[in-house]
Amino acid sequence: MNTQITPPTRLYFLDWVRIIAFFILILYHVGMYYVSWDWHVKSPFASTLPEPFMMLSSPWRLGLLFFVAGAAASLMLRKAGTAPFLRRRSLRLLLPLVFGMLVVVPPQPYLEVVEKLGYADGYGAFMRLYLQAYKGFCREDCLILPTWNHLWFVAYLWIYTMLLGGLVAALGPRFDAVAARIGGWLTGWRIVALPAAVLAIARVALVEHFPTNHAVVGDWYNHAMSFIPFLLGALVARVPGFWARLVPLRWHALGIAAIGWALLVMWIAAYEVVAPTVMASLRPFVFAMYALQAWCALVAACGFAARHLDRDGAARRYLNEAIFPVYILHQTLIVTMAHAMQPLRIGPGLEAVLLVLLTLTLSFGIFEVVRRVALLRPLFGLAPARAAAPAAVAAPGDAATVGAPAGAAGRALRP
Repeated sequence: MNTQITPPTRLYFLDWVRIIAFFILILYHVGMYYVSWDWHVKSPFASTLPEPFMMLSSPWRLGLLFFVAGAAASLMLRKAGTAPFLRRRSLRLLLPLVFGMLVVVPPQPYLEVVEKLGYADGYGAFMRLYLQAYKGFCREDCLILPTWNHLWFVAYLWIYTMLLGGLVAALGPRFDAVAARIGGWLTGWRIVALPAAVLAIARVALVEHFPTNHAVVGDWYNHAMSFIPFLLGALVARVPGFWARLVPLRWHALGIAAIGWALLVMWIAAYEVVAPTVMASLRPFVFAMYALQAWCALVAACGFAARHLDRDGAARRYLNEAIFPVYILHQTLIVTMAHAMQPLRIGPGLEAVLLVLLTLTLSFGIFEVVRRVALLRPLFGLAPARAAAPAAVAAPGDAATVGAPAGAAGRALRP
């Protein structure tokens, strides 16, 4: 098997990984309405029953997105140059972030205070408080306004992209030398063991001291779990043949991830029956296992995609452009429709299916309008229509990009 992929190339399979991961995110956020975990609105049928299924993706979903985003940013930096790329990326990320915080996101905290605090003054009055950074919506904690809610990913992606650009500019050719050194280490079993060990150390050290807050400041555990995959993706994207190394590991990694999920579900169930002192002594092991599960799922996802999805087509081109606007819209649609459906008392199974179908239908319907209106395109992270290449739309976080057709990479990746 030829395992070398000689840059430049476009790694279409990473586009597919990104697209699928965002669709999983939509399913996950619909699930958040039905579990016992805190969220903006809650179903009257909420219970712990769906939670094991939510844990199938929660350890690795966002790490995978940051990993792919790091690979994309690294290759686009090489192609476009640091300053032009960072200017373009800032426009493509910050404008949708500001627009989202002012227009798309506010219905989420509004319905949250309606449901949790009985707020009854209407949306207009709420928006005046929202724009004034009102701090009086409090239960155990106070709601921070304005908020980016699910768009925290966009804010963090911009920060990490700026850091990567600064690092690449500071190191110059040495960045590729570091990537080559990392690539030399990451072969065989070490592709699984070494990154998992780094993530495990970070999780054990930080998770109990810095709870995730999505507020940038003080969010050190979340930064570690997000920036480490982002930076690692940026490094391995510069390593010829790296993606082919994941293909023979894909089944092993999937098996480890599945075992990790089963152990995690057992751990959660054991909280009710095992002595607290025993659970406390096992906690570092469980934290490490969680990190191993997350990394193995990431390796499996990229390995299977490299083997089976390294191809272009009309579907990839369409979805690659659509997925970022759909991401911006989806959570507000879920929250709004879930709240509106509550008086109907639809059973949770049918209601969840309806929420998924309506969210997808409305998200893509709005995208169809956005893509045709020049003034709306930049507000949803889309390039001007004249700048959108037919084979590759540079949407925020899109996968590795440059030059040659996918066929060369695809042939190299198939055993």
